[in-house]
Amino acid sequence: MLNLVSLVIGAISLVLAAVAFLPLLGWANWLIIPLAVIGAGVGQMGGGSHAGRNLNLFVILLGILRLSIGGGIL
Repeated sequence: MLNLVSLVIGAISLVLAAVAFLPLLGWANWLIIPLAVIGAGVGQMGGGSHAGRNLNLFVILLGILRLSIGGGIL
């Protein structure tokens, strides 16, 4: 059950991260990354399959990449 919750959080974070790739919206990653960290924590506690955790880790890496491209703000 926790893995399903983590997948939902990861899917929402991924959609928001895709929007944050638009110019001048990179600051949104400062909100998306903590959401994905929470999702990864929930996915880790889920046991069994770790698909939710892996999705959230991907979103975290995507957000960090976007922040590094924009200098942390843009």
